[in-house]
Amino acid sequence: MKKIGIIGSGVVARSLGNGFLKHGYEVMLGTRNVAKLDDWLAKAEGKAHVGSFTDAAKFGKMVVLAVKGNVAANAIEEAGPQNLQWKNVIDTTNPIANAAPENGVLKFFTNLDESLMEQLQLRFPEIHFVKSFSCVGNAYMVDPPFAEQPSMFICGNNDDAKKKVHNLLVEFGWAVEDMGKATAARAIEPLCMLWCIPGMQHGKWNNAFRLIRH
Repeated sequence: MKKIGIIGSGVVARSLGNGFLKHGYEVMLGTRNVAKLDDWLAKAEGKAHVGSFTDAAKFGKMVVLAVKGNVAANAIEEAGPQNLQWKNVIDTTNPIANAAPENGVLKFFTNLDESLMEQLQLRFPEIHFVKSFSCVGNAYMVDPPFAEQPSMFICGNNDDAKKKVHNLLVEFGWAVEDMGKATAARAIEPLCMLWCIPGMQHGKWNNAFRLIRH
C-alpha cells in the first residue's frame, strides 16, 4: 500500500486526502487538533488516519505540505525535518500575505527574486521539495473535470522526486509541465494570483491553466 502523509488539515489537505484515498493510497492527515478531523475521518473511504504533524511526516513515503504559506517553515519544524530527510515533499503552498487583495489581486510576502519554495529548500536542504497543486483550487486538484486536460506546473531540484510527482499527477488527470529547478517557483507561485482573479472579481472559481504548444 502506498502511504501518503499530509501536513495540514484545511480544505486543501482534506481534498487531497480524499483524492489519494480515491486512487488507492493510504493517507494520514497531520493536524494540531485531531478532533477537528473527526468528520473527515468518519466520511473518508479506504485507509484513512489522523495524527500529529510528526506522525504524518513519519507515516508518508511521500509527504504533502498543505498549510498556509506563512506557517510552512514552522510546520516542517514541528513535523521534524529529520522525519522528512531525503523524502519527496509536494509543496502546495503559496506566500499569500495577510493584507487584503487589491482589485482582486492577492498580495504576497515574497518578491519576484525569491519564492517561498526556495526559502524552504534553502532552510531544509535535505528535503526534496517539488512545487505542485499551487495554481488551482482544491476542488480541481484531483481528476479535474474540464473539457480539455489542464496543465500542472511543477519544479524542484531533484529529478527523481519530480519524476515521482509527475507520475502521480498523470494518475490524477493532469498534463505535467516541468519548469525546471526550484527557481521556477518564482513564476509558478504567482499563478495563484492569476487563478484567483476571476473568483475575486466575478465569483468564478471553476478554471485551470493549460499550456498550448504549436
